[in-house]
Amino acid sequence: MKRLRIGVVGYMLGQPGEDRLDGISQVLLNAYKESSAMAYLLDPLFLGLCVVICDVLAWRLIRPDHTRLRLVARLALFALLTSVLVQGGMMPLDAAPWPDQPVRHFPAQALEIIWWLLGARVLTILLGALFLPQAWQGERLFQDVLGALIFVAAAVAAIAYVLELPVTGLLATSGALAIIVGLAVQSTLSDVFSGLVLNATQPYHPGDLVSIDGIDGKVLEINWRATHLLSAQGNLIVIPNNATARARITNFSRPSELHGVSVTIEVTPEARPQRVLDALDRALKGCRVALSRPEPSVTVKRMGANAVEYEMTCYVASMANKPAAANQLFDLAHRHLASAGIDLRPLAVPYGKPAASDRRLRLLSTVSIFQALDDADLSQLAERLSRHEYEPGQPVVASTDVTDYLLLVDTGVLSVAATQNGQNVEVARLGPGDAFGESGVLAGIPMQVAITTMTGAVLYRLDKTDLTPILQARPEVGSGMCRLLSEHKESNDALARMRVPPDAQKVGILQWLQAKMHALHDMA
Repeated sequence: MKRLRIGVVGYMLGQPGEDRLDGISQVLLNAYKESSAMAYLLDPLFLGLCVVICDVLAWRLIRPDHTRLRLVARLALFALLTSVLVQGGMMPLDAAPWPDQPVRHFPAQALEIIWWLLGARVLTILLGALFLPQAWQGERLFQDVLGALIFVAAAVAAIAYVLELPVTGLLATSGALAIIVGLAVQSTLSDVFSGLVLNATQPYHPGDLVSIDGIDGKVLEINWRATHLLSAQGNLIVIPNNATARARITNFSRPSELHGVSVTIEVTPEARPQRVLDALDRALKGCRVALSRPEPSVTVKRMGANAVEYEMTCYVASMANKPAAANQLFDLAHRHLASAGIDLRPLAVPYGKPAASDRRLRLLSTVSIFQALDDADLSQLAERLSRHEYEPGQPVVASTDVTDYLLLVDTGVLSVAATQNGQNVEVARLGPGDAFGESGVLAGIPMQVAITTMTGAVLYRLDKTDLTPILQARPEVGSGMCRLLSEHKESNDALARMRVPPDAQKVGILQWLQAKMHALHDMA
């Protein structure tokens, strides 16, 4: 009004006659337009609509993982909407105040109904954050059930207070309708209540690795209808909650630091069980992936006319190690049973104990560098193998020894340790059929590792002097052995761990090995 008076006075003083009247009319028209625009902007209906739009934008723009920010924003916007409605005379507990103005009455009713629904949403989030256990807050099922109950109550309250409709008849009608719908969706309701039981007992959580009635997978989601699993093949498996509640559930993620691995092996009943148990116990000790505590075990599961069933059980620290542990156990069981003279064979095959020479020949044939030798040369070397027995915990090779000999493991388990950062760290375990010292007997290269027996062991030794006559008589065999050794340098032998000298890098590993072999075995 002050600006209006100043404008009118200015035109009255500065303009004569009709021009003065036209100026006054223009000033009054501008003032009226300005006051009308301000009235629209300050209208509670317009302000309430703006608050609702801001709430929708906040819900869309704020990321779901920012739960606290979402809660604070919704509380602030709900308080602002409440203030706008109360200041504008639109009490949510009463009907809209303009029944004779339909243009304003219906938007006001809509804002009051929206107030009830927003309040239900804010209350759901607030109760979930304050009172639900931490483990349940990530479950959609409890959040949805709680929200549904609160939204139903808010809808009934909005109908009763805002629309002023009789609720008693509505509730009676809705009860009959609920019975009809309940009979039609019995299976769905069964899944919902089974989901509530599963969430209350918490046999698994999202992210756990489980087996539900023989179906393995990672839990992705637990909703109203079913549990979603991600299989190892990358497929989505949907299991209804009703079926899950009745199924046998195995949770591989609890306890998180311990996972059992069981392997079942059938052995001929002609073998004495104690010999088999001892061999399988050594196989368990040879598995590096298995934990030492709880202690691995082997038991006789079943004895029949055709086979005796043995079960090997060990524990690993993570689910990722279970396949590797199972594979190692199968391989070690096969090797230790063969070392003990127990073959995995059908009963129709007659039992025959291998001769001592055949046993040594079989051990020599497992060494990679001897693939260049023919049967006559292998038989000649097998006769020169010397047998050595070791007690548990007895050192076999020190890290400073120059091993110009080859050792082949016949029975037992050995631990291989290397020095890393000033400490001895186990890098491998050896069992029946393993050999070490190929580079030493061929080229005189030290092992640079310490080897100690973990169990009682029997080893066969081949000295450098036993190999020299064959290499001197057949130099091409020595070249082939050097080539095989250089090709297998990635295996657990000394050549893979030793530091290659600069002269070997210049001429190449193969030429360097041949030079070392010629010097060691006095070859021309």
